[in-house]
Amino acid sequence: MGVFEALMQGFGVALQPMNLLWALVGCGLGTAVGVLPGIGPALTITLLMPVTVSLSPTAAFIIFSGVFYGAMYGGSTTSILINTPGESGSMITALEGNKMAKRGRGAAALATAAIGSFVAGTIGTALLTVAAPAISEIAFIFGPAEYFALAILAFTSVSVVLGASMVRGLLSLFLGLALAVMGTDNQTGAARLVFGVPELLDGVGITIVLVAMFAVGEILFVASRLSKEPQQIINVSGPIAMTREDWKRSWKPWLRGAAIGFPIGVMPAGGSEIPTLLSYALERRLSKHPEEFGHGAIEGVAGPEAANNAAVAGIMVPLLTLGLPTSATAAVMLAAFQNYGLTPGPTLFTTNTELVWGIIASLFIGNFMLLVLNLPMARVWVKLLAIPKPHLYAGILIFSLVGVWGLSQSPVDMMLLAGLGLLGYIFRCHSIPIAPALIGLILGPMAELQLRRALAIGQGDPLTLVSSPVAAVLLLAALALLTLPLMRAMRSR
Repeated sequence: MGVFEALMQGFGVALQPMNLLWALVGCGLGTAVGVLPGIGPALTITLLMPVTVSLSPTAAFIIFSGVFYGAMYGGSTTSILINTPGESGSMITALEGNKMAKRGRGAAALATAAIGSFVAGTIGTALLTVAAPAISEIAFIFGPAEYFALAILAFTSVSVVLGASMVRGLLSLFLGLALAVMGTDNQTGAARLVFGVPELLDGVGITIVLVAMFAVGEILFVASRLSKEPQQIINVSGPIAMTREDWKRSWKPWLRGAAIGFPIGVMPAGGSEIPTLLSYALERRLSKHPEEFGHGAIEGVAGPEAANNAAVAGIMVPLLTLGLPTSATAAVMLAAFQNYGLTPGPTLFTTNTELVWGIIASLFIGNFMLLVLNLPMARVWVKLLAIPKPHLYAGILIFSLVGVWGLSQSPVDMMLLAGLGLLGYIFRCHSIPIAPALIGLILGPMAELQLRRALAIGQGDPLTLVSSPVAAVLLLAALALLTLPLMRAMRSR
């Protein structure tokens, strides 16, 4: 089956009435969490996982994908109107967008952000459509050594790139790996790190860790720093539209942002923050109006907003084709796949064709829905900021506790939720990234399994891990990521 025929089959799945409804739900939730500071797509998908267990995998992932895309749209609204990014990928947008709003050009800033997100999201999804099947075919040549090397590269890249220091990133990673090996060893049957608690023999549930680290820890952190001062929202008058001059200055940044965002999203630990920063720097250098930067340049909104939406499509490529998460949200989605008994990778395109192509088709549909939801309704979404923060975060906390209790009804799980939630709060207070812990937890069992298989094939010879060129290159890249920051620090001293 060709790519076009598979995509048409995906549209047949995504255009079913119930799936269209789920796409709308996901896009609406994503926009809402993007608007509300402190609530990102990773937290939202985590909270939805216990709720969506009764849905089909296709319906659940259509919702999750809508949340992921929608958060990028909604994050620009608060960046522009209150100078508070609702999502980390919208931090750069606040630099110029809020200045435009203060100059009375908030409508144009909102319009170029929404249209740029649509353009770049559509381009990124089209590239995802073409690239994903090709990469999945290449991934069939991967053996145990290659998959182990890929996991090591994921561990090192996320630990080094994310967070304030490599030490903190590695500390988070090792916590995730420790949680991953808890329970009964599948090969030997030995109990590992259960501390005499029978309930831990099955290991720590991924949902418990996700809810604890993201929901409980994040809520405690936000609540401890909650400001009682009312937020100053800039009113936007007139229709949310762009002038001819705005279009002329925006369309090239949209395309450049998409060209930057997609490939960086594919890279390990690329995320949506790095491409937005690069896009902003590029637009500042290429602009014919450099004097406006820092005072409300429309290119400084158009480029970064396009970059962060294209990056989301890029993040989906390694997730679907290799089972490799390159961001915290992708790690949560990988955990959701595992909850349904699915393993993202090359076989997913052959064994679950309707699911994969239904998700990809829903991204096109959701992108259009988000343009309709955000372009004329930006003022409506801003009204969510009127919800009292104590009520909002208390509701999320109760929802988290009820969701975890409904899954297992185990007091041990609730104690783990409380303990890990407190640990997540400590991580946030000390700027320790959570993403490495999640990726260590999720990819740790896979890395251990592939390591054992590779050593079994090589009859215990460790050189078998570097016997193939692909595995050797991946391990060398991981080693470079670890040593280059150390060498740079030594040179600076």
